[in-house]
Amino acid sequence: MTNKIAYEARAEFLEGKNDTGILVIHGFTGSTQSMRQVAYKLNHLGYTIQMPRLLGHGTTPEDMETTGYEDWIKSVETAYNELKPKVKKLFVLGLSMGGTLTLYSAIHHNINGAITINAAVNLPNFQEMYENENSPRFIPGIGSDIKKEGIKEWAYDQTPKKCINDLIILGKIVKDKLNDIHCPMLIFKSKEDHVVPSNNQDYIYTHVASTQKELLELKNSYHVATLDNDWELIVKKTHEFIQQNI
Repeated sequence: MTNKIAYEARAEFLEGKNDTGILVIHGFTGSTQSMRQVAYKLNHLGYTIQMPRLLGHGTTPEDMETTGYEDWIKSVETAYNELKPKVKKLFVLGLSMGGTLTLYSAIHHNINGAITINAAVNLPNFQEMYENENSPRFIPGIGSDIKKEGIKEWAYDQTPKKCINDLIILGKIVKDKLNDIHCPMLIFKSKEDHVVPSNNQDYIYTHVASTQKELLELKNSYHVATLDNDWELIVKKTHEFIQQNI
């Protein structure tokens, strides 16, 4: 993969002042740009941040087309393994498919807590797009579902049809294992989401085995809530959640 990585989509490591780390994961066809202001604010609160770029993202849709869910999992696993020896407590936070990958991490690792923002485990609309034989190799992008005016997400303007199937597979893998999640959970749900049906968050809340879990509605944000009107609330509630679980 020789495509140049956009500066906005760069991976970042931000050393913190305390011994708690947060693995921060962006979403499908998106980039670290969507997570940066939340990550920076959490870093300013003392946390060490590991923010990977998922393979195939931040370059071109054609580049992404050569990757799949196993590559995205590997990107997260690599970042997790880089962060873990540097901290004593480790939390994972993700948006959209990043939330799905957060759940995957909670299933497969003994983490201190998971924070999901509009995570995707069931996507009937995407399934319909993928199964439509008449849909082209690339379909219109899904980025910038943001209520706040003047804010744009760095995301692909086209979505590789092949990768939609990988997103669906990843969602099913995670959905089938939600009962294996026992760590504390904070689940953010936008009241109005035009990308991931909001009932995904209710399903996650109901099916994780965590005894400590909270479902928090974001009343003034669409799907990319980390760039929207409620982003500071996400930081505040995440900080409180982490402090309760360290």
